[in-house]
Amino acid sequence: MKAGFLTIVYLFVFIHLSYSQKTTILKTKNGTLEINPISHGSLILTYQNTTIYVDPYGGVKLYKGIKAPDIVLITDIHGDHLDIKTLDSIDTSNAIFIAPQAVANQISEKYKSKITVLNNGQGVHRFDIFIKALPMYNLPENPPSPKHPKGRGNGYILTIDDAQIYISGDTEDIPEMRTLQNIDVAFICMNLPYTMTINQAASAVLEFQPKIVYPYHYRGKEGFSDVEEFKNLVNTQNKNIEVRLVDWYPKN
Repeated sequence: MKAGFLTIVYLFVFIHLSYSQKTTILKTKNGTLEINPISHGSLILTYQNTTIYVDPYGGVKLYKGIKAPDIVLITDIHGDHLDIKTLDSIDTSNAIFIAPQAVANQISEKYKSKITVLNNGQGVHRFDIFIKALPMYNLPENPPSPKHPKGRGNGYILTIDDAQIYISGDTEDIPEMRTLQNIDVAFICMNLPYTMTINQAASAVLEFQPKIVYPYHYRGKEGFSDVEEFKNLVNTQNKNIEVRLVDWYPKN
């Protein structure tokens, strides 16, 4: 844990929606980072005056009253990540997009000029934030998964001031996740049968030991993963990892 990443303040904010949304404010060395869970795999990060939308999804109501994005990160081509209807409903006129090539190939023409393509392992500085693309894929790698083959989609690490934020995207407990270091906040998927079981997710988290972890993207084909049990699996072995349980499935 880096010395500058010190204070955690919890706020409950009503953002003109039909539900209350828990917003977390994290003090970094030189400012504050605001985390807003939105829905499923979608979240919003705000540092100083820069607003980052991750996989905007779920309809315009969820974004009403929220500052328009400066950066839009998209992880994959599936409709719960590349949601054209939601993109069309929010103001992205001044936003830049960061996405893998597969997304750039499929996105609407009007967004193509906004996209910076990052492939796995590549990174870019935007708005004083370093954004690095990581692999996200299903195991075993060979033969390639039809759901999430290696190289198509991106997880991301965002270095914001002195904090490192990991967004897993749709993945299993791949080696590239397990060997992460110095992660302050991690968003970890666990929806079946598409990504990880809670046991896989807990095992990976216990290996790379982020300071804070949010289970997200946990609605699967047959319902919700047991995030309470995920928390128990992690904290039974490591009480120093803070597992935050947030309702990612608001009723519109």
